[in-house]
Amino acid sequence: MKNILTVVCCLCLCSIAALGEKKPAKGPVMSGQNFINFAAQTDMVEANLGQLAQSAAGSQQVKDYAQMLVTDHTSDFNQLSGVARQAGLSVPTAIDAEHDRTMIGPFEKLKGATFDRRYIEEIIAGHKKGIAIYRKEAAEAQNPALKSYADHALPVLEKHLAAAIKLGKARTR
Repeated sequence: MKNILTVVCCLCLCSIAALGEKKPAKGPVMSGQNFINFAAQTDMVEANLGQLAQSAAGSQQVKDYAQMLVTDHTSDFNQLSGVARQAGLSVPTAIDAEHDRTMIGPFEKLKGATFDRRYIEEIIAGHKKGIAIYRKEAAEAQNPALKSYADHALPVLEKHLAAAIKLGKARTR
């Protein structure tokens, strides 16, 4: 009986320690510099693809949508630059080789309806990913300036996603 009591007490002590542990959040929080890098690359790629769409897209609706992205992401890049300076972080000033190869390169060979279809698919996927990252940053960032920036950028990204989904549905009819 004494041995059983000892085992039960040990199990209870081990259980109490396990209950006190915090559950890890879903995925690690980006560092401030990593978030700045992600946001800057996103802005530059979106603006670059939007400019490319002006000559490669087959549909005026896609060209108009792409111009909205050029305008909004150029403006966002300027805001991001100010926030980064305020936070003591640096902003990339050019699209990195990886994004150039995987995001820009494939579109340089496309024209017309093929460009339109692929562009809309990539914009939807990219904005879904971006919105998830911005939401996490808005909720969990340690730096108040980055947190505020992410929170204020979210409605624009959500507007882009909604418009891209609508454009995609209109093109498949």
